[in-house]
Amino acid sequence: MKPRPIDPARARTRKLSTLTRTVAQSQLATPLPAGATMQDFLDSLPDALAAKDLRDLASAIASARRERRAVLLMMGAHPLKVGLGPLICALIRDGTLTAIAANGAAIIHDFELAFAGRTSEDVAAELADGSFGMVEETGTFLNAAAKMAADERAGLGEVVGREILRAKFKYRDASIFAAAHAAGIPTTVHVTLGADIIHMHPQADGAAIGAASFADFHRLTAVVAGLSRGVVLNLGSAVVMPEVFLKALNLARNLGNKVEGFTAADMDFVRQYRPRMNVVERPTMGGGRGIVLTGHHELMFPLLAVAIREAIARPRPQRKKSR
Repeated sequence: MKPRPIDPARARTRKLSTLTRTVAQSQLATPLPAGATMQDFLDSLPDALAAKDLRDLASAIASARRERRAVLLMMGAHPLKVGLGPLICALIRDGTLTAIAANGAAIIHDFELAFAGRTSEDVAAELADGSFGMVEETGTFLNAAAKMAADERAGLGEVVGREILRAKFKYRDASIFAAAHAAGIPTTVHVTLGADIIHMHPQADGAAIGAASFADFHRLTAVVAGLSRGVVLNLGSAVVMPEVFLKALNLARNLGNKVEGFTAADMDFVRQYRPRMNVVERPTMGGGRGIVLTGHHELMFPLLAVAIREAIARPRPQRKKSR
C-alpha cells in the first residue's frame, strides 16, 4: 500500500519570539582593530563552545588561586618538546600551579633542556644502528636520581628538580621540575617501566625507579585528596596520567576524603578515551565540571596561560544568557 502524500499546507508555524534559541546577539564575536590587547582579544571571542570553555577554565583556575585551592597540572612530555616549559615555570613561580604530575618521559626532556638547551632526537635516524636513546648524560643523571630517591625514600620528581638546581645547569631556569622544587610544590613522576629511553641504559635500576615512582603515586594521592573546589588539568597525556589520576582519586576517597566540586579539564590535539572518561567525566559525575579543549598544545596552552593571567587581574563578568 502506497503512503498518502503529506500536505505541507497544513503545517503550523510559530513566532520566533515564542521559541527558544541557544545563541544570542550578546554571544557573537567582535571584530578587533590592529594593536588590540590580549584582554580585548579574549573579550572579543564568541561566548560559545570551546571559546567559552577556555575562558571558563581560566576563570576556574584564577578563582582557585585566589581561594588558595589546588591547581594540579598533569602532563605528558610533548608539551615540553613544543616549548611550553617556560610558561609552565611562570605559572609555578607565581603560585598559580600548586602541583605537577608527569609521565616518565617528561623528566628526560626537562633534563636535556636544562642541561643542553635542546632535546627530542630523530628516532628514525638513530634506530637503525641502535643509538636511539643512548645519550650518556641523560641516562647517567636520571638513573642516579632514581637511586637517590629510592635510598632517601623520596619521590622521583622532587629529587630530579633538586639535583638540576644543585648541578646549576646553564638552562635550569627552563626546568619545570627545578622551578617546582624551588617553589616547594609537589612534583611527581609516574613511570612505565621499559617505556623510557633511560631504562635501556646500564645504570638503570628497576627496583629504584619503581620505588621512587611508587612514592610519587602516594604523594599524588595526597594532592588529589585536597582537590575539592580546585582544578585538575591534563595536558597531553593520553594513557598514563589519566589512569594514575583515576586510581589516586579512588584511593583518596577510599581513605575518607570527600574530593568533590572540582573542575577537571583535558587539553590535547586529539580527543582520547581515557582522558575523557578518567579525568573529565567519571570523576565529576557527583559534582564539579568537566571541560575538553582540543587543539595544538603550542597554541592552546599559551592562550590558556594568557587567559589565566587576565582572569587573575580582572575577573570576567558573566554574560547574559540567551533567551
